[in-house]
Amino acid sequence: MRLLVSACLLGVGCRYDGGSNQLPQLKELLKQHTCIPVCPEQLGGLPTPRPPAERQGNRVITREGEDVTEAFVRGTAEVLRLADLYRCKAALLKERSPSCGCGQIYDGTFTKTLVEGDGLAAQLLKKKGLTIYGESQIGELVNELPFFFSI
Repeated sequence: MRLLVSACLLGVGCRYDGGSNQLPQLKELLKQHTCIPVCPEQLGGLPTPRPPAERQGNRVITREGEDVTEAFVRGTAEVLRLADLYRCKAALLKERSPSCGCGQIYDGTFTKTLVEGDGLAAQLLKKKGLTIYGESQIGELVNELPFFFSI
């Protein structure tokens, strides 16, 4: 099965600060499935490193006040294109991200306050019908996928 995965979770240094959030548990997932790395921010043309950004309503704004919504929209379009191209049915995404966050994201005040909501890419992948998992659900994903996709 092909699965979209936030590139930072695979160890790619594409976080806003140039780091990664590598998950050692992904080794099990990689044994059974093809993981397609995606970073909506980089696919949208933003550099790494880059200023931190948060969603403020339908906009994505950096801590310095720059509106980077268009880059996030471009990157999300590329992620959706990759989902179609590889016929992905699910995605494992970085929680709390303004692109990939699922269920909770930062509130746009840069105070590390969480609110209910999704990042732009996660929101549109859900609308497209993909099942979205956050990195805290990796155990569930590893255990569930062989059965989820054999139906």
